[in-house]
Amino acid sequence: VQLQASGGGLVQAGGSLRLSCTASGRTFSSFAMGWARQAPGKEREFVAGISWNGRSTYYADSVTGRFTISRDNAKNMVYLQMNSLKPDDTAVYYCGTGKRLVRGLDYDYWGQGTLVTVSS
Repeated sequence: VQLQASGGGLVQAGGSLRLSCTASGRTFSSFAMGWARQAPGKEREFVAGISWNGRSTYYADSVTGRFTISRDNAKNMVYLQMNSLKPDDTAVYYCGTGKRLVRGLDYDYWGQGTLVTVSS
């Protein structure tokens, strides 16, 4: 399984970014997808997750109302739309895949991350 996140960059506080993740090596549409992040000096934390069919989503309390996870099974892609970004959102963001949707880090595979930096 290969996962590659992209779309990170430098943005001012209050701005928006959309992260993308492409997956290969398994039947994408059969598995849940998730996003996690790791800030400098901190542990990796769950951000958002989406079920295989997109009907169920979970969010961390810190991003609820600001971030939206979505997926396009025809393209083997999952997205994370991030609005109203804050300096505390600065982190490397990772996408993952697993057999079931969980509100946590218990996904089977995690890919390479993409760095998001939010300036104040």
